[in-house]
Amino acid sequence: MMKKRTIVASISILLLAAACKTTAIKMDTEKKNTPQKKEVVYQVFTRLFGNQNTTNKPWGTIEENGVGKFNDFTDKALKEIKDLGVTSIWYTGVPHHALVRDYTSIGISNDDPEVVKGRAGSPYAVKDYYNVNPDLAVNPANRLQEFEALIARTHKVGLKVIIDIVPNHIARKYEGKSNPKGIKDFGADDDVSVEYKRDNNFYYIPNTRFEIPDAGKPLNGESNPLIDGKFEEFPAKWTGNGSRLAKPDKNDWYETVKVNYGIRPDGSKDFPELPAGFDTKSYQEHFDFWKDKSVPNSWIKFRDIALYWTAKGVDGFRYDMAEMVPYEFWSYMNSAIKVKNPDAFLMAEVYNPNEYRNYIRLGKMDYLYDKVETYDHLKAVIQGKTWPDGLSDIQHRMADIEHHMLKFLDNHDEQRLASPEFAGTPEKGKPLMVVSATISTAPTMIYFGQEVGEAGNENAGFGTHSRTSIFDYIGVPNHQRWMNGGKFDGGQLSQSEKDLRDFYKRLLNFSINSSALMGNFQEIQTANRNITPGYDIAIYSYTRWSETQKLIVVTNFYSLASSNFELRIPADIIQKWNLKDGTYTLTDQLYQKKTTQLRVENGERKAQISIGPSESFIFQL
Repeated sequence: MMKKRTIVASISILLLAAACKTTAIKMDTEKKNTPQKKEVVYQVFTRLFGNQNTTNKPWGTIEENGVGKFNDFTDKALKEIKDLGVTSIWYTGVPHHALVRDYTSIGISNDDPEVVKGRAGSPYAVKDYYNVNPDLAVNPANRLQEFEALIARTHKVGLKVIIDIVPNHIARKYEGKSNPKGIKDFGADDDVSVEYKRDNNFYYIPNTRFEIPDAGKPLNGESNPLIDGKFEEFPAKWTGNGSRLAKPDKNDWYETVKVNYGIRPDGSKDFPELPAGFDTKSYQEHFDFWKDKSVPNSWIKFRDIALYWTAKGVDGFRYDMAEMVPYEFWSYMNSAIKVKNPDAFLMAEVYNPNEYRNYIRLGKMDYLYDKVETYDHLKAVIQGKTWPDGLSDIQHRMADIEHHMLKFLDNHDEQRLASPEFAGTPEKGKPLMVVSATISTAPTMIYFGQEVGEAGNENAGFGTHSRTSIFDYIGVPNHQRWMNGGKFDGGQLSQSEKDLRDFYKRLLNFSINSSALMGNFQEIQTANRNITPGYDIAIYSYTRWSETQKLIVVTNFYSLASSNFELRIPADIIQKWNLKDGTYTLTDQLYQKKTTQLRVENGERKAQISIGPSESFIFQL
């Protein structure tokens, strides 16, 4: 009891006082027209996946710290990823982006370190959209062919391929060395004498030169012939995050320039808008609408890029900072993709909940990041800043779009789940993962290394600890132990790391084969909070069901204390499940070891639950 009090004490008095005011929410969300199988996306930072070098020198070169290649994704590696319970793999950082390395021998110009973040460069400062990062190829001259071979290998094991498209901005020095016939570079036909023109690809600061930001010493002070305090850009362009300064701030996205989509500098739209009622129209109707419309040149350029990769077998795209681009453009591009590939997997970063429905219904996005709602709430729960009850409110608010809100706990932008800055240990992350994977019909995404407890403790150089750096050549220790010198068998993992991966494998495989997780949701938190003795503040529970499967999910976010209680099941759920009076066996589906009895008799509807620290059960009736 003292342990529980100690843990609860970390939550503010205000939160504890408010706990008795839990809002009664009863959701019975009927799911229609959704896929019959839950999707799981495995995000992998392509440059880091196959790197076996363990030196991890801050600011290290390829020669010092190593780099992974497309070829490191062997048939064995891909099979193991699929067997984890994965349906799609997102190869992050594939398009050719600016980096500090000499590839002039194959016709690629050097990039100025003063407008490159890190040594390996940001994957979101794309330099050539029609080719791939030469770092990733054994033979850089044949880099595109090596990636095409990876697409084929990925498809062979039954996985879909997703890559990035970054519509909002491109590298400060864009050079389309691989453009298909008839394709002109971004900015090739721009009128640079004006700030804005609809068919300009960029925004300009006329008659003004670009100035290097005061952003610290490039390459940590290492000498380089291009580090001279200057970068030739005249006239200067708006920076990727929208800064209109000729000399961007060090916190601006100074390595990129903003793409013009026909939004005038005053924020007004310079293109046709979708008519009323198009939020209910199909992608085909959206496609037909744009057929005879004149649209900004940047729209056409990015549509052509997406269709180029679609033709090569790419099954979908992840869109960086999608809400910085008007949803009308997304209607135009996504409908064009869907006409070519109706099964394309389209997911995007959108962080403004007020815009979710516009980007889903008008922009024809399949999935948006559920960061601001579910992710942020789960992070706050595990850090003792709030209680889990609010998850019910979130599900209620998003009931009409819940299938489109992709769940995750780890990605390249966020602090690692196992890091001290997030959950603290991989084990504390387990209940968060169970909720993330089972609370909705939406896809689940995990980030490579998450399944073996990677904590991102390395100081990579430009990138520091808590996040696995996307800017540096670095190793990923826990993942490397699973990789085991290219055997991909987990041979160097500790027992706890093996157990963790086993947990993820069980959970993800269950999720993609569960009909209930593509069915209905109803929380049972309200029926138990402040009513059920022993139902501690860190417990969260809900039901999921289909015609053929009935589940009760119970999680304990406490990492130090067990709980024992009689879980109450509301009468309306018993009615919906068509349960008669009697005793029903509930079996945990994660490990098939824990069972309990649900008693339905004389109005009583209870199951005895004993749940350990950081433990979760997915009970099936």
